[in-house]
Amino acid sequence: MLDFPRWKIWAIVLTLIAGTIFALPNLFPEAQVARWPSWLPNKQINLGLDLRGGSHLLLAVDTNAVVKQQLESLEDSVRATLRETRDAGGGRIGYGDFERGPNAVSFLIRDATDVDAAVEALRSLSQPVGGSFSAQRNLEVSVSDGTRVTVRLTEAGINERKRLAVEQSIEIVRRRIDEMGTREPTIVRQGDDRILVQVPGLKDPRQLKEILGKTAKLEFKLVNTDVSPEDVISGRVPPGTELLPMQGAEGQKVAVRRRVIISGEELADAQPTYNQGMPVVSFRFNAAGGRRFGQVTTENVGKPFAIILDNEVISAPRINEPILGGSGIISGGFTVEQANNLAVLLRAGALPAPLQILEERTVGPDLGADSIRAGIIACAIGTVLVLALMFVSYGRFGMFANAALVLNVILIIGVMTFLGATLTLPGIAGLVLTIGTAVDANVLIFERIREELRAGRNTLSAVDAGYREASRAIWDANITNVIAAVLMMWFGSGPVKGFAVVLTIGIITSVFTGVTVCRMFNVLWLKRARPAKLVL
Repeated sequence: MLDFPRWKIWAIVLTLIAGTIFALPNLFPEAQVARWPSWLPNKQINLGLDLRGGSHLLLAVDTNAVVKQQLESLEDSVRATLRETRDAGGGRIGYGDFERGPNAVSFLIRDATDVDAAVEALRSLSQPVGGSFSAQRNLEVSVSDGTRVTVRLTEAGINERKRLAVEQSIEIVRRRIDEMGTREPTIVRQGDDRILVQVPGLKDPRQLKEILGKTAKLEFKLVNTDVSPEDVISGRVPPGTELLPMQGAEGQKVAVRRRVIISGEELADAQPTYNQGMPVVSFRFNAAGGRRFGQVTTENVGKPFAIILDNEVISAPRINEPILGGSGIISGGFTVEQANNLAVLLRAGALPAPLQILEERTVGPDLGADSIRAGIIACAIGTVLVLALMFVSYGRFGMFANAALVLNVILIIGVMTFLGATLTLPGIAGLVLTIGTAVDANVLIFERIREELRAGRNTLSAVDAGYREASRAIWDANITNVIAAVLMMWFGSGPVKGFAVVLTIGIITSVFTGVTVCRMFNVLWLKRARPAKLVL
């Protein structure tokens, strides 16, 4: 335990230097650190919403819209399946009188002998809920009055679709906020259909609400030029066509075909740019989307197509020539901010359902400043008391333990800065707790050394036995503490997670400084001073 080769000393020293360098920017104002050369560490520790202030939003996923979309998709799937199903003679199955009811669609089979074939084909649409081995299915197919077939969404299927919609919404919200360049947002699920969003440092939530409030469902559809302006005004459109409002034109509508040519899911990138001096958004499809876009524009030269965002036509340009490069631009009289926001939305992807803002708060930094000040005072008082107690109790060895404690605090800040972890108000409590318990290992070791000295051992033998025997208890205690802290960090959220992050880092650095670094100080002093008698 007293053998310290030169390489190990250098490894410890370099670790301490690295931790100090990463912690150093936190001593300077943010504006000053931003002017440092790029080769110098310039990251500062992230402060949570409770310390830095920022925006707080509570969102709700519109689960009714999720069910409506699921029902619309079901109707399309049923129609497509019936068109592809053949009767006993090889002909198409005749059907009609489609009705959409609560969580179900129903229709009539014209020939009763085709009912079994239709039901068998439709049952293939049913999928297990929650895995391939699940007994629950997402669809039920039933027959009533001999020829009316009903395809119903099961309760298990609806609940599973809602759950997936909330999880997908959380991921897309996270991607949209990350695109804004914010640091360490808190995005967690609350209840069955709510999402809590906290963005530290964002004082004006207007842009955040605008970005999160849009579904950003992008679609490309052909304009139906066969519909006359009179029919558009009167609302008379043929089957397979729908009327959608034109963005920026009050009361104007465009007749577009229902069939989606390409959706936003096939976008590979979207960036704000300029075209003829006006802000626009350039887009690029993936390989499959580019081929499809090229094929459609080749087949429809001279015809207009609509670019639709959230069921609103933002532009309807004419296809003058085939667009084979898989890219294009979206123009719609945007401002620079609108073009930037649209590009962010398209890159992040569409939400599976609209989000409703239930609660909105802007948290000021005053509470954070008071909390930081109180936390610094608590840390300072705790540190001074611990330093004094250790020095009075253990003399020179206590002084070495105090030096290791100061290095421990520096390492915690350095590691959190390097990892980009967020310091919250509960995190400050975790830091104060870490300072108070960091010297536990030294107390165990020093008390064991005292016992060995009382038993008559010489100085080196007592120190060696003290470190060797106490190390087992130290490792056992800290491993269990780390397990508990990691579990809190993994399963917890908000204040619990903030506390657990600092506690986990603090336990690891405390063992390193309290055992390894302090032992190095003691060993180097013993080898240099070679005291005949150790007073401890």
